[in-house]
Amino acid sequence: MLIRKRHPEWSLAVRIRAVSQHWSIRSVANGANGNSTPSRRERKSIICEVMGRHARTGPGLSPCTLRWGQGSESEHLMKRNTYVIAGIALLTAVVAGAYVIGGHLWQHGLPEGLIQANGRMEGDHVTVSSKFPGRVVDLAAREGSSVTKDAVLIRLDDAQTKAKVDQAARLVDALMAQVEAAHTSLAVLNLEVPLNIEAATAKVESARAAIQKAKAVEYEARRDIDRVRTLLREQAVSQQQVDQAEARWKVAVTEISVANAALDQANKELGQAELGWKRIRSREGEVAALERQRDQADAALAEAESVLRDLTIVAPTSGTVTTRMVDVGEVVSAGAPLLELVDLDRLYLQVYVPELQIGKIRLDLPALIYTDAFPDQPFHATVRYIASKAEFTPKEVQTPDERVKLIFAVRLYVTDNADHRLTPGLPADAVIRWKDSVAWAKPR
Repeated sequence: MLIRKRHPEWSLAVRIRAVSQHWSIRSVANGANGNSTPSRRERKSIICEVMGRHARTGPGLSPCTLRWGQGSESEHLMKRNTYVIAGIALLTAVVAGAYVIGGHLWQHGLPEGLIQANGRMEGDHVTVSSKFPGRVVDLAAREGSSVTKDAVLIRLDDAQTKAKVDQAARLVDALMAQVEAAHTSLAVLNLEVPLNIEAATAKVESARAAIQKAKAVEYEARRDIDRVRTLLREQAVSQQQVDQAEARWKVAVTEISVANAALDQANKELGQAELGWKRIRSREGEVAALERQRDQADAALAEAESVLRDLTIVAPTSGTVTTRMVDVGEVVSAGAPLLELVDLDRLYLQVYVPELQIGKIRLDLPALIYTDAFPDQPFHATVRYIASKAEFTPKEVQTPDERVKLIFAVRLYVTDNADHRLTPGLPADAVIRWKDSVAWAKPR
């Protein structure tokens, strides 16, 4: 007697699938021959064949060798298997339908007008660094510290920079004194030159008057000599009087020469006085040069003071310190990151919306953010950013099957995080309402 043992892997569901496969194969074959539905005899033959392969048979019974209608035992066996197959098929259909319906409800559990998405809280990170290298001597803020704009965060060693500032300040003071003295000298010169020119001009005029006077005296003396000489021929005057007249004339001629010499000297003095204007212009150039040196010293002082100020690192914006990269005593290089700030008042949740739903999203739509830490306290948010291109896509997708895989980044900026309960990195779910008439609902 041959007893066929049932293999453990051949469960009842496997038998059902085998019957379905054979049924489909026969249906296809019949369809090719013009018959779309197997006959009753063919269906019995399929069940007999499959059950003969996978079912446990009784002693001396083989469904593949039995004919339908021969013996009550074989007929009972085949009916029983038929009922079992039908029940399993019905159960399979119910489970598949429930799975499909359940998946549909899972995807579309929210009312029409609401879109669910999830992501992580993020913020605008600001990395604080130093413009200049130096040693950290004071660390005024650490992780978790809330700082305001321009608050002191880190101080670097500034002893050398202070010395440079003091040196530059002393140079500025010295040049300022020179500039002031030059301005005073220039002012005095501006007063002296006109006075000197006026005095020299007066001397010239006086010398010219003296020449005119000497010429007049010489003219009278020359006439006196002529008269005395005429009288001397007439024996009316003595020779002594003639000599006296000639002496007076010679003195008058000498006076003219002296007056001319005085005029020449007065003209020279006037020319010297007029050179004062050129001395003024030259002094003005000297003053300008000193002022440029002073300005250069001022710029060097301002630069040194700027470096000194930059060695005290302040917060560029208000926020919370999330990361600290240095400690007191460390030597940092220029541009090296020292701290990282995040403005907890401007956090946003970055979510990804499928391509089929991105058309419903627009800017300024309201949203509610739910977190595991505060499940009963939703946070209000607003859509402020929608990506123009899909992310995580290696190429331009054209086929419909691949287009549904596209997702777009959307940022929901939180509007009520005054108590700073939300922090960067916190996972959260969001519900975006794109229809105002729809009531809010929690994420599923």
